[in-house]
Amino acid sequence: MSDNPQPGEAHGERRRNRRLLVVVLLMLAVPVVAVGGYLGWLNHLVTSNIKFADLMPTGGPLVPVDGGAFDPSEPGEGGIPTAAVPAESAGDNYLLIGSDARSGLGGARSDVIIFVHVPIDKHNVSLIHFPRDMYVFIPGRGRNKINAAFAFGGAPLLVDTVQGMLGVKIDHVAMIGFEGFKRMTDAVGGLDVYVEEGGKIDGHVFTQGMMHLDGEMALAFVRERYDLSQGDISRGRRQQAFLKALMLEAVSVETLANPAKLATFIDSATSNVIVDRGFDVGQMRGELLSLNGLRPGDIRFLTAPLSGFGRSPYGASIDLVDWVKLTQLGTAIREDRLDSYS
Repeated sequence: MSDNPQPGEAHGERRRNRRLLVVVLLMLAVPVVAVGGYLGWLNHLVTSNIKFADLMPTGGPLVPVDGGAFDPSEPGEGGIPTAAVPAESAGDNYLLIGSDARSGLGGARSDVIIFVHVPIDKHNVSLIHFPRDMYVFIPGRGRNKINAAFAFGGAPLLVDTVQGMLGVKIDHVAMIGFEGFKRMTDAVGGLDVYVEEGGKIDGHVFTQGMMHLDGEMALAFVRERYDLSQGDISRGRRQQAFLKALMLEAVSVETLANPAKLATFIDSATSNVIVDRGFDVGQMRGELLSLNGLRPGDIRFLTAPLSGFGRSPYGASIDLVDWVKLTQLGTAIREDRLDSYS
């Protein structure tokens, strides 16, 4: 078989890639998948489902617990650097937060932290996973794991933390509960996911290789980390494998050509989404429509750079940040040249 795609194959790849992007943006609460006469009805469904909340920082000086002023242009506590955040960003930056806030648990932490960058020219989209155990400076709270920012101050403090690490302005935030991942999986009839490491989790047995997962299994799959070889790093790869499988299934012909299945998926996705109050439906739709020229390979996953593993002063297992590489990452995002970062 030739390595060069035939005209029909290239066209099919471009169509699939555009549909793939639709689902990526749907995970960020972009609510419109234009399928014939269903557009208006889907708009109404999504507008009714999506919740809005105060997820962005309110602005003004950040005040740590000791009462001193926090200047984001100064190094963070203990030599952990933070960067000045520009008033505007090159391209569009989103923070996607997955919260495993199980019933009855207080102080929930963010188990999925993904920074999404859409460049000015709309030629590609990068999704950067921040492992929850990254040891960082949290404004007003000192050094801690990055997911503690969510427990201390919700999405606004997590946004401040990530902005300070990268020196990049985040434009909008979307939150989704793990229960949403479960419902979306069941809405498409389950997912074929590649399992990198096998094991037994919550009564579910996972074997290495491709497996078909229902919602309950998918939930266990993305939650587990303690029995994996690299802990949260391995779990991050699992979450990426899950997201890729979800995207591919959601944009399949079987889903898009089935109005009932498509509506169930959109309903399950958007009913578990909360976005910041400044992110209105018109903006969501505009971002989606501006990205219809993407080509294959333009969507990629990255992991925020780490230099190793260690223990905090309190004995907790932590991921050590490669601050040199992270600074380079922030610069690449800020200058809208993330495609050159490796």
